[in-house]
Amino acid sequence: MLLSKIYTRTGDKGSTALIGGERIPKSHLRLECYGTLDELNAFTGKLKILCGKREDFQEIAAELGEIQSRLFDAGSILATPQGKEWENMPSIEQTHIEALEKAIDAMNSALQPLKAFTVPGENEINAEAHICRTVCRRAERILCNAKENSIAINDNVMAYINRLSDYFFVLSRYSANPPPTSSTKP
Repeated sequence: MLLSKIYTRTGDKGSTALIGGERIPKSHLRLECYGTLDELNAFTGKLKILCGKREDFQEIAAELGEIQSRLFDAGSILATPQGKEWENMPSIEQTHIEALEKAIDAMNSALQPLKAFTVPGENEINAEAHICRTVCRRAERILCNAKENSIAINDNVMAYINRLSDYFFVLSRYSANPPPTSSTKP
């Protein structure tokens, strides 16, 4: 069986292809956007593994799997040249944003009101959730910068990433203070 090679050599001089073949410099702000979402997806995968090891965090591990799918979708949207669409192109819908809000509200309802800054490191899940939160905030800043520099950024992608950083923050708090019941959700 002949295996295809992973390397193409087409990026050796500092450019890469968007979906559809248009080439842009690897330093392009659009690439910085979806590259940072890819980085966030990798950290989210680690967080999902950590949550999956705890019986009381199985539902959260499943949520994180869904979040990874949405991050792939957002990356695909950003890797598509402005004004281009393709068959079965993924999208971020209002329902995805609302699902994050519902998860945030469920975790937050089990927590005491926040009275001080939180310091990462209460446990592994807490620390990893804070890493995801900070990478997500960076992704949001890069998306804003791209939008300010006339790169079309889908409003639902912006809202989803904004809400996602809130999700990671609440998850970091929740993991440090889970309710005493056997369920992860109130």
